[in-house]
Amino acid sequence: MNVNTTRFGELKLTKEDLINFPEGILGFGDLRDFVLLDDPTDEIFAWLQSCENPDIAFPVLEPELFTSTFEVSLTKSDREIIGLKADQAPRYFSIITIPADPTQMTANLKAPIAINVKTRKAKQTVLQDNKLAIREPIFSKLQQRVVQNPQASLKSQALDWGVAIPLSEPKTGPNLEL
Repeated sequence: MNVNTTRFGELKLTKEDLINFPEGILGFGDLRDFVLLDDPTDEIFAWLQSCENPDIAFPVLEPELFTSTFEVSLTKSDREIIGLKADQAPRYFSIITIPADPTQMTANLKAPIAINVKTRKAKQTVLQDNKLAIREPIFSKLQQRVVQNPQASLKSQALDWGVAIPLSEPKTGPNLEL
């Protein structure tokens, strides 16, 4: 299937690439099918791209990249919605907000996205932990990771991007293939 996007152009996807949100995402309840994209030109973020609205794409990161204390306990209902068995753990991602001044970027730790990699079903769950922020400042935390390990991109420090679909490297310059 072909999906048009405003940020990444036309994507050729299979049904297996899709991540289904049976309840949609907060504020976007009518959008159910997304794809998690790994853009090789972006060393920091993956993108949760809507397959139904070409304009909707959320930058996302694994919370472990900027916090060591992120713990989630999904409700029984949340686990059922994404088809997660008792012995399975989901993959978590936080939606990132990047304002005009990127030093003010924040992550939504209060409502992470939980993805069951096997069923490719996901849910944005609202956690009851009042210590978790909707707008957790992350710029200095990400910057610190880069300073600690300057040879590695942030993406390479993530747990596993296996759930993301890699985008092709853009073909430019003298090696352009037609």
